[in-house]
Amino acid sequence: TVCASPPALPNELIEEILFRLPPDDPACLLRASLICKAWSHTASRPGFRRRLHKHHGAAPVLGFLHDWDDERIPHFVPTAAPSFSLAAPDWRSWRAIDCRHGRALFRSKDSWELLVWEPITGAQQRLALPPAFEIFSPGYAVFCAADGCDHRDCLGGPFGVAFVFCIEDEDADDETYVTSVRVYSSEHGTWGQLISMHSEFMISFENSSSGLLIGRSLLYFLSDGGSILECDLARHGLTEFDAPNHESGSNAERFTLMVSEDGGLGLCEELDVRLKLWTREVSDRTDARWVLNRVIHLHNLLPKGTRVNAETRLIVLGFAEGANVIFANTFSGLFTIKLQSDRVKKVAPVI
Repeated sequence: TVCASPPALPNELIEEILFRLPPDDPACLLRASLICKAWSHTASRPGFRRRLHKHHGAAPVLGFLHDWDDERIPHFVPTAAPSFSLAAPDWRSWRAIDCRHGRALFRSKDSWELLVWEPITGAQQRLALPPAFEIFSPGYAVFCAADGCDHRDCLGGPFGVAFVFCIEDEDADDETYVTSVRVYSSEHGTWGQLISMHSEFMISFENSSSGLLIGRSLLYFLSDGGSILECDLARHGLTEFDAPNHESGSNAERFTLMVSEDGGLGLCEELDVRLKLWTREVSDRTDARWVLNRVIHLHNLLPKGTRVNAETRLIVLGFAEGANVIFANTFSGLFTIKLQSDRVKKVAPVI
């Protein structure tokens, strides 16, 4: 007796099965696509990845890049499935400085050069900075430059790289400085015109070189002195303003740029065992002002036994745009804090 083969599953049903695989373990989808040709065909159909993103909402945070000079710690530290890993550029040659829209940006430790890396595809592109820009402590940002893109599937598309720096104004009679931003376009393969403003003090980004993108054209950089630089790429303008409770840069390292709940500019402030979340509110009638949105008491969220107090305080390492996740390092390990749900997860040992 010859048993008949079971009827093939419709593509729509296979797609529904694939949608229900855990989004924070990419290896599951890969293994499922290897089951047979039908499953592989469904996973590779045009628009599948876009529908997958729509089904799960915000993409999960799969890991983070760091720039510590420690060969014991992988350059890419996974925060989701333990089996997921990426071969990041060698930390001995490249320093991770920014990540956004499926791309990571690195700065060479040996030359005045940048590297744009797509972790999922492995594609790399090197950018040479003009020699005239060999200055101290600049800031950087990489972003998708495709018109109308929702950034769910923009790999391989056009991108831009913003470069912000400050130099002394040699033409001025008194001691003043010029802060400038220049943007690289992958479509044209060139750096655009300078966007500049004069300032009374030197602006440095040594301790916070990465930027924050709000919407499609507003880039923000946090300086070492505690001021914030806004670059409006659409209007080609720069504006500088202070962080809340600014005290001559004494509290600059306590702040981390983030996206607020309403999609505007926000700040996370470290205060020992608390996190203060600020929002910059803008009104047509009055000047913009900082408003305290919420205070997170870490003792209520972190697992028991986590060492956080006035002496061994938590340190915010960064903010994942799109996922609304804060990375926080403690003497008990590295944690992610999801701001929408207050869910805390230990993702790595002590770093």
